[in-house]
Amino acid sequence: MRTNFRGHMAAALAWVFAGAASLHAQMDMQHDMHMPEGPLGIPEARIGSGTSWLPDASPMHVAHFQLGAWTLMLHGSAVVQYSDQAGARGDRRVNLIDWAMLAASRTVAGGRLHLRGMISSDPWGVGSRGYPLLLQTGESDRGVPLHDHQHPHDLFMELAALYQRAVARNLAVSLYAAPVGEPAVGPAAFPHRPSAADDPLAPLAHHWQDGTHITFGVLTAGVFTRTTKLEASIFNGREPDEDRTNFDYAGRALDSYSARLSVNPGAHWSVSTWYAYLKSPETLHPDESLHRLGAAALMAQPIGRRGRWAMALIYGANARIGTGHLANSVVVETNLDLDGMNAVFGRVEYVRKTAEDLVVLSVPPTTEYDVGALALGYRRSLTTVRGVTAGVGVRGAVNVVPSTLQRVYGSRAPLGFAIWFALRPAGL
Repeated sequence: MRTNFRGHMAAALAWVFAGAASLHAQMDMQHDMHMPEGPLGIPEARIGSGTSWLPDASPMHVAHFQLGAWTLMLHGSAVVQYSDQAGARGDRRVNLIDWAMLAASRTVAGGRLHLRGMISSDPWGVGSRGYPLLLQTGESDRGVPLHDHQHPHDLFMELAALYQRAVARNLAVSLYAAPVGEPAVGPAAFPHRPSAADDPLAPLAHHWQDGTHITFGVLTAGVFTRTTKLEASIFNGREPDEDRTNFDYAGRALDSYSARLSVNPGAHWSVSTWYAYLKSPETLHPDESLHRLGAAALMAQPIGRRGRWAMALIYGANARIGTGHLANSVVVETNLDLDGMNAVFGRVEYVRKTAEDLVVLSVPPTTEYDVGALALGYRRSLTTVRGVTAGVGVRGAVNVVPSTLQRVYGSRAPLGFAIWFALRPAGL
């Protein structure tokens, strides 16, 4: 099994290097540093995951080039990570965490058409049990809820088309259709947020905020100005099942809905608020549905000649239908790239989870716990070769649990540690 895993890592890394080298060769011939603007003059940098908005000043770690009328962009990240989580529920493993997206856009019928495909080798590089991460919950493995591990992402993370067209001087409409994609729920998903750019580990509140970023069946319609967008989605509310390589359509319709309002008051800020009804999102609890709501403020700011600073404040809450109350979460994360080579980052988070979420069997499943974590880390870029940046990173975390969970975790403040080697496209 270990040999097979190493083979998958080597193959995936070779694929990333080969793809980046091939793109760089074409970029040498056709590269144009001017990124095309969308309708109403909105820059491409504003487009986050799905149809979410980022601040216009967000950095873009992409390779791009022209192919006739098409603008092609390759996004992605590959991280070989060792995670060591201490305490009674701790675990330690080496994993490959990666994703790669090819996006193509061009002018069509007076508007802008975007086609996207995003894949991940997580089903093999991470495996069904997920990577160790204390207090993380969500989804399942072999019919058992995952806890203290982050689940792998699916092989197909996005297959989508987005069309945007101006209909007046300061008014445009959009339509997003995705066999696999992201509805209008939450902020930009954590792998795509500038404030989380150098932290490869998922937030503990992932399933309270942006957990719908891989959804099998999405339709989203929107109307927007240069600063404000209102959009609504219908989608399949079920989270991905344990088979991470298939398409999860069997027996499901577009049975859930959401709405999101986004405002970019200037180049450095993006704020949003959302509401969603999710029909039976958890495979293990098909009779349970929930309301999900929240708000977020994202900031991106150049620092000095080559530095970048990004922050995010995110509130998200779930209300299981029939319980009559919200389970709240708050995340504050920051990423300070000092000079393009050295970056420091951090995340502070709080989330209310139940005994059922954390798989604490000694108490009623509805028992609630306030848990949290403080994480700090550092990333160092080593070199950039043919448009690909290689770097290393380290992250330490102090997790906080109430006294009622001290015996379960072996401490009121169990520790977590991770170290990694990463590849990604150089920033523009």
